[in-house]
Amino acid sequence: MIRLNCDYLEGCHPSILEKLNETNLVQTPGYGTDDYCREAADAIRQAFSCPDSAVHFMVGGTQANMTVIAAALRPYEGVLCADTGHINVHETGAIESTGHKCLALPNKEGRISASKVVVATATQADDEHTVKPGMVYISMSTEVGTVYDLSRLKDLYLTCRQLGLYLFIDGARLGYGLAAPTGDLTPADIAKYCDVFTVGGTKMGALFGEAIVINNPELNVRFRYMMKQKGGMLAKGRLLGIQFSALMKDGLYFELGKKAVAQAMRIRTALMEKGIAFHVDSPTNQLFPIFTDDQWETIEEKGFKLEFNGRLDEEHVVLRVCTSWCTPDAYVDQFIAMLKEL
Repeated sequence: MIRLNCDYLEGCHPSILEKLNETNLVQTPGYGTDDYCREAADAIRQAFSCPDSAVHFMVGGTQANMTVIAAALRPYEGVLCADTGHINVHETGAIESTGHKCLALPNKEGRISASKVVVATATQADDEHTVKPGMVYISMSTEVGTVYDLSRLKDLYLTCRQLGLYLFIDGARLGYGLAAPTGDLTPADIAKYCDVFTVGGTKMGALFGEAIVINNPELNVRFRYMMKQKGGMLAKGRLLGIQFSALMKDGLYFELGKKAVAQAMRIRTALMEKGIAFHVDSPTNQLFPIFTDDQWETIEEKGFKLEFNGRLDEEHVVLRVCTSWCTPDAYVDQFIAMLKEL
């Protein structure tokens, strides 16, 4: 079975495994206070041109999202997000478990607009009987593989500043989002136009781990207290620092993102040549083609596993094709060859 349905099935990039093995018996201080974590934090600040930002490391994306949002908001505040947003539909109420509500907004191809934020904030402002918006959460790339361009992101950030809201970018797939051929955002833009963002490791070549980059110093006040309370302060913190140091070295993180997107674009071209439409036209490592039920059955019979994303009508389904940082050429070649025979 060839799986093109996930971007965290494999272990980690060989350079990470080599570094973990090399440092296995090294003794270091715990809880992220070691030199490896400091070096990784410096490398991230350099890569994203944010020399004054605070950097913290946690194990997973849900844990990072929950901790950032809980630390940022007052007890009566909630977080605005797309109704397809990861925190709203894929984190088992993790945000709500902290006492904060996800205030879901209608999305357009996975994105929310500044105008939607303005309307939602005006509707729920200055009414002590409703949850008050305190933050806006977006994903880059989004849950349907789309990206925010510079104009959209800048507009959203400036609107948040005017309304007194924090802007949080979930970067679980940030490397893939930045590699989008239709995108115009740079790593420096990401840091410049938000209050806090994450740099995903789990889906981007690490065994596990997410880096939280806090640009707004207000959000960094006693942030480590919140990390500890939420179970996110790893005793062997160096395991995270070592991985992110390896990912940031010589721009490896960004190269891995480009590789995954390039493989997805090969598949995208083959789908278009076959006349297969897309539910969402994504420029990143996630594609959402529309197949007939018969085509889906054939795909699985040929040994390819794609993720069922939903039924379009009685005869068509939306499947997700997802490449990763290490999807081999052979998998893509075989999948394209199979498409030609559908």
